[in-house]
Formats: sequence, C-alpha cells, structure tokens
Amino acid sequence: MHIRDNYGSGKFGLSIEIFPPKTSAGDVALFESLDRLIAFKPGFVSCTYGAGGSTSKRTVELCVEIQRRYSVAATSHFTCVGSTREELIDWLKFARQSGIQNIMALRGDPPVGQADFKPVDGGLSYANELVALIRENFGDMGIGVGGYPEKHPEAPDAETDLNNLKRKVDAGADAIFTQLFFVNDNFYRFRDRCEEAGIRVPIIPGIMPVTEFARIKRITALCGAVFPAALSSQLEAVQTEEAAQFEIGVKWAIQQCRDLVQHGVPGLHFYALNKSPACEQILSALN
Repeated sequence: MHIRDNYGSGKFGLSIEIFPPKTSAGDVALFESLDRLIAFKPGFVSCTYGAGGSTSKRTVELCVEIQRRYSVAATSHFTCVGSTREELIDWLKFARQSGIQNIMALRGDPPVGQADFKPVDGGLSYANELVALIRENFGDMGIGVGGYPEKHPEAPDAETDLNNLKRKVDAGADAIFTQLFFVNDNFYRFRDRCEEAGIRVPIIPGIMPVTEFARIKRITALCGAVFPAALSSQLEAVQTEEAAQFEIGVKWAIQQCRDLVQHGVPGLHFYALNKSPACEQILSALN
C-alpha cells in the first residue's frame, strides 16, 4: 500500500512512527510494542533514519521485518545528509529492491557540531530536491514529507516556511506529516494557510503523547513546538511522579485527538517512541 492510499474515500489513516533500537533488547521491546499497536490496524509504520544516515541500512532492514511480520506497509525515512546524488539513488535502489514502497523524504538535521546544514559536494540542499529525485527515478514510490504547524526553527518566518512546504508538495509529495504540537488551534491555522497556498495533499497531524515531562521539554525546545501553560503547570506539579505524568499526558492527548477528529483530519500519525502503553490508551479511548 502506498501512503496516498491511506487517505480519502472515507478512510481514516492511522500511522505509527518508531526508531531503530541500538541493542538486541531494544529490538525485543520494539516488537513487543508493535505486536500490541498493530491490533489498531495502522495503515503503515514508519521508521526513522539515524543522524547523518547512521542507521540507513538498519532502517530498511526494520521496515522489511515489519512488513514480513505484520503484513502492513512500512515507510522508511530518508534524508539528504552526507550523501551525493548518486549515493542517494543507490540507497533508493536498495530500499526498492528490499520491497520498500514508501519514503518519508526529509532534508535531515545538520550533523553534530555543525550549526547549519551544508550538503556534501554533489549532494542535495533541500527536501524538495530529494522529493524530486525520488519522483524522477522511482516514480511509483509513495512520498511523505514533514510540515511545521508552528514554523520550522530555521525558517525566518511562517510565510517562508509555507513556501518551502509547497515546493515539496509541488515536487511530488503525496502527504504531509506534521511535527508534534499540543495546541490544535495552531494546526487549524496552519491547515487553512496550506489551503490558501494551493496545497491539496492530505495533512496528517503528528501526535506525541507526553509521558515524561523532562523529556518533552527537551524535544519541544529542539523543534520549536509551543508547550501550553495549562499542560506544563499540571506536569510541573507531579514531575517526581512518573505515573501521574503519564496519566496527565495521555488525558491531554485523548482530548487533543478527539478534537482533531471532530475537525475532519484525514488521519493521525503517532510518535510512539517505541513504546505502546500511551498510544494504546489513546487509541482505545478514540475507539
């Protein structure tokens, strides 16, 4: 199944995002979590791509195993980082020959110690170039791209960020998957602006349940997501109580997802962090 087949014609597209574990014990824990989450029938599972392409082969291997075990489509993340155009094409050939039909095409973060993204000689500078490369050489692959409801941290302003997003869509992206957010009104404004800009592909909200206050503070600081004061104050009051943090975060996510569904989103994309309990509770509550 291609990414685009998940949405439209009365379908509601659920997807789960995981990352490559670093140990064999992590592998076991990941697949135990997926065993439980697959029961909710996601349209696909996506697997991230390590910094600097460090897990590029491992990402494909996990995607292959996910498809083998669960008979569900897998989507491999793919970035421009550290690769020439020819190397990118070679990796895409490897992914395609391995049975991967969907790619999440991202520019990628600058390598550690590098303040700004700089392509290697013969490489690509932007995600829209990567989308165009995939569409040119592997035209029938499904392609997802990232979007930022609250602006990419590197973009000088929201208009520039939206123009960059439209370039990715115009290059051939099938769907947009947003960065995590906690304020739905910010997503709705973003969606309206995309509509006004002529972006017509599905826009899928990215949801990350809060299970650890310290961890989510680090993540939001990196990606620039607005962390609402109402949620922050609740979590600060119980920051030494793991179970209470989990309960507050899951309750917030349930309310957030219900509101998104009522406002007609075409699907939900969960950043599961290789764990199932929070997503299980949310999806069970959403029925």
